[in-house]
Amino acid sequence: MTGNVTDIRELFADEVVTKAIVHDVELPYGAGVMALITLDNGFDHTKPSTFGPAGLTSLNEALDAVAARGDLAAVGVVGKPFVFAVGADLKGAATVAERDQAARIGRLGHDVFRRLGELDVPSFAFVNGAAMGGGLEIALHCAYRTISSGVPAVALPECFLGLVPGWGGTQLLPRLIGPAAAIKLIIENPLSQNRMIKGRDAFAMGVADAMFEPADFLEESLRWAARVLRGEVTVSRADHTAEDWSKAVADARFLVDMKLRGASPAPYRALELVELARTASRDEGFAAEDEALADLLMGDELRAGLYSFDLVQRRAKRPAGAPDKALARKVTKVGVVGAGLMASQMALLFARRLEVPVVLTDLDRARLDKGVGYVHSEVDKLLGKGRVSADQANRLKALVTGSLTKDAFADADFVIEAVFEDLKVKQKVFAEVEAVVSAECVLATNTSSLPVTEMASGLRHPERVVGFHFFNPVAVMPLLEIVRGAETDDATLATAFAVGRSLKKSSVLVKDAPAFVVNRLLTRFMGEVIGAVDEGTPLEVADHALDELGLPMTPFTLLQLVGPAVALHVAETMHAAFPSRYGVSENLARLVAAGKPGVYAPDFSLDPEAVAFFSGGTSPSTAEEVRLRALRALAEEIRIMLEEGVVAAAQDIDLCMILGAGWPFHLGGVTPYLDRAAISHPRFLPPGTASLPV
Repeated sequence: MTGNVTDIRELFADEVVTKAIVHDVELPYGAGVMALITLDNGFDHTKPSTFGPAGLTSLNEALDAVAARGDLAAVGVVGKPFVFAVGADLKGAATVAERDQAARIGRLGHDVFRRLGELDVPSFAFVNGAAMGGGLEIALHCAYRTISSGVPAVALPECFLGLVPGWGGTQLLPRLIGPAAAIKLIIENPLSQNRMIKGRDAFAMGVADAMFEPADFLEESLRWAARVLRGEVTVSRADHTAEDWSKAVADARFLVDMKLRGASPAPYRALELVELARTASRDEGFAAEDEALADLLMGDELRAGLYSFDLVQRRAKRPAGAPDKALARKVTKVGVVGAGLMASQMALLFARRLEVPVVLTDLDRARLDKGVGYVHSEVDKLLGKGRVSADQANRLKALVTGSLTKDAFADADFVIEAVFEDLKVKQKVFAEVEAVVSAECVLATNTSSLPVTEMASGLRHPERVVGFHFFNPVAVMPLLEIVRGAETDDATLATAFAVGRSLKKSSVLVKDAPAFVVNRLLTRFMGEVIGAVDEGTPLEVADHALDELGLPMTPFTLLQLVGPAVALHVAETMHAAFPSRYGVSENLARLVAAGKPGVYAPDFSLDPEAVAFFSGGTSPSTAEEVRLRALRALAEEIRIMLEEGVVAAAQDIDLCMILGAGWPFHLGGVTPYLDRAAISHPRFLPPGTASLPV
């Protein structure tokens, strides 16, 4: 193993070394001595422990020391406070130039971690905090695992980045909890915006054998381990049949095809490895992981994924152009104008995250009661799922109330409107709100395309109006476009960013320009695809022309989701602003006039009546022509947006599209993808920027 470390140390020099610190612990009940290894990088929980060559060397040396002893009853592994470990340090991954180097990275992790499962005495992982990637794999190599009920994140996010769990995860996890549950952690969750589970969920899935509360987690874990060693506790594991395995793999392959359509290799490689785990020996399975890791470390997807990861982990936390946090005003009450679905979702989010009173208003009692009732029913669902306690549920319900008059906003610090997308309606609403609120109350609009500056133009204090554009569903989508109008002052903007942080959203500062970022680009993109159909391209050909990108849904599926009427309204708005680049489809207008919800029937087959609205064109295009047309339009629009200063840099457009439009993480953002595809001229980003593949 020493040679392995030497060969890759220059590539993966640990920025911060995670040390394996060994202490002897006398177990209760006379069970003997445990060598307890603590994984600690010397920092607090804000800098989680990761593993580069030096960290792996430290763990290996600790295992050398305990393996040489003959007085131990067991070996345990625990993390520093609040963190178990979060896997490999990937900072050097983009610099790997040779496949053999990549393969040695995989073998290095296996060489060290597998020793935990091959000691002469039982090994225990005490998962006291976040366990992700290689951190979870360390625990899987141990014979037994306990987990704290307070663990906030358990995950194998590798497929999200264009890799596979390559240090044992694809082989050990399916044998432990079954192929279906393992595939959920290894493939499904990473492909669902890198979803993570909590400690309680991990225990319920069987990842851990016992669960204890955070306050005395380690003490209880040691007691439990002692009882296991004394034979007082027996851990049983379920068997899984070949049929279970075949069904789980087939179902997962269908899911991956539906989500990616073959666009990213990592989930497919992970699925092959999980399937292999049913019959392979440990050596064979680990060797296969090494090969997969080597292939993927050399691919574009990893470098693109690392670029995306850098955006959402770094740039999103330090929004470009955001004012000084010290200017932000305190928000002790929130008002929401409107009680429709979007407004109700916002009310629930404000109540949960800010824990302040939230009051909704609407035109009549029926609408108002429906909106407040929706919030209360969602709280009941959270209670039923164990996401909140009974006391928390009662508090949340008490926080969200309704009023038929805007006088209820008199003591609000932040009022957001979510009414019909009409400029005059929104101007009237803000005038009514301004008449009752304090001079410092922030007035926010959730508009998706209308000008914030015009919305504020008739007010006494236009400087306190800001765009605060959520994406649907509000609780799930992480992006918040914060729009600065011509008069918006720094205090208002700082307050908006502070509220966005409290809501746990990633906020991007956007200039007050038509449709801002995401809707502007999606409308241009969809307009080109619909335009190709209007000209005679078969709808199914155009709709699937971009499948190779692995977008979350096809253009006409997106049309069905947002609704043809909304899409038509936005297209008309953009056509009024930029008539030479944004068209309005007469066929789409006919579809809307007919009241059709889209071109697909409820069973996802094409609706012949709806498709007929798009027939008649005489200049069809090929799928490749449609693809290039749409991508060139995106490149043109992004170039114009950057010249207009809609955002600070191309990276902000990438961030918006990843978080707000579901642009595939493995493509590394829309601008580097257009650079790699040689569609942008000149390039949006310089070669080598932030782990970009070149």
